[in-house]
Amino acid sequence: MNEENTQALQALKDVAMESVKEQRRARRWGIFFKLFFVAYLLVGLIALIGSGASDTKLTAADKITAVVDINGVIMDGAEASGEMLVPALKEAFEHEKTKGVILRINSPGGSPVQSGIINDEINRLKAKYKEIPVYAVVSDLCASGGYYIAVAADEIYADKASIVGSIGVRMDNFGAVELLEKLGVERRLYTAGANKGMLDPFLPENETQVAHVNNMLNTTHQQFIKVVKEGRGERLPNNPDIFSGLFWTGEDAVKLGLIDGLGSDAYVARELIKAEEMVNFTTEKDLIQRLSERVETSVQSLISLDATPRTVLR
Repeated sequence: MNEENTQALQALKDVAMESVKEQRRARRWGIFFKLFFVAYLLVGLIALIGSGASDTKLTAADKITAVVDINGVIMDGAEASGEMLVPALKEAFEHEKTKGVILRINSPGGSPVQSGIINDEINRLKAKYKEIPVYAVVSDLCASGGYYIAVAADEIYADKASIVGSIGVRMDNFGAVELLEKLGVERRLYTAGANKGMLDPFLPENETQVAHVNNMLNTTHQQFIKVVKEGRGERLPNNPDIFSGLFWTGEDAVKLGLIDGLGSDAYVARELIKAEEMVNFTTEKDLIQRLSERVETSVQSLISLDATPRTVLR
């Protein structure tokens, strides 16, 4: 009987100790989430203080150079998208102290749709605010869709080592038909519509469908070329290599008429716009938004192997 009591007491003790451990774990998680919440509030507060400082800076000079950053891949939902950049451009042009606008570009390109939306908005604002000059300034890279946007500016400047150009269109895909055959795997695809399964990487290519895709790419390429010619005008020589997808250093890009000169954003603000005070109007997503979008993008890339490939200016 004593042995049974001892075992029962030990079992109760074990249960009690486990309960204590569980409570400790719960408290630790509670402390973690509280600290995380406090950190989030601090980040938000710092952002608010930063924006407040920017507003104060706006009132310090009689005239300013408004800056809008176009960074990274140009695509829907990204910071370099029409959704994010159109409001920033409007605010930059509409501010009463703006003497000139700099488009500060560092982009490999991306969506022709988003590039077109941004290009159109710049041209609309230029027509509305004729007294405000617009300069595109390249940092490291202004390729494809980035250049599509840049040609909306009155003039383009870059560093001598910047990469400029890549006026072309691409669509990426792959083929794994022979691999499936070697593995003894049969692809079974059920569709309604004769071409609904086109570009499926696990099926043999169809010549008619490939011709259709090439026609689409050529059409988009011609649209790109038209925008570049309209933006650069007589500054472009009659050189077919310019529209072949090649890219050049900033030093060579000047010779080809792709850009107007070499210089930084500070140089353009100081020497050309004559308003050395630069104020950034770029709209940025907060930390939580950026983290959640990265997770979403990663998940989508894992589950979208059968999605239709996108046309990109890259």
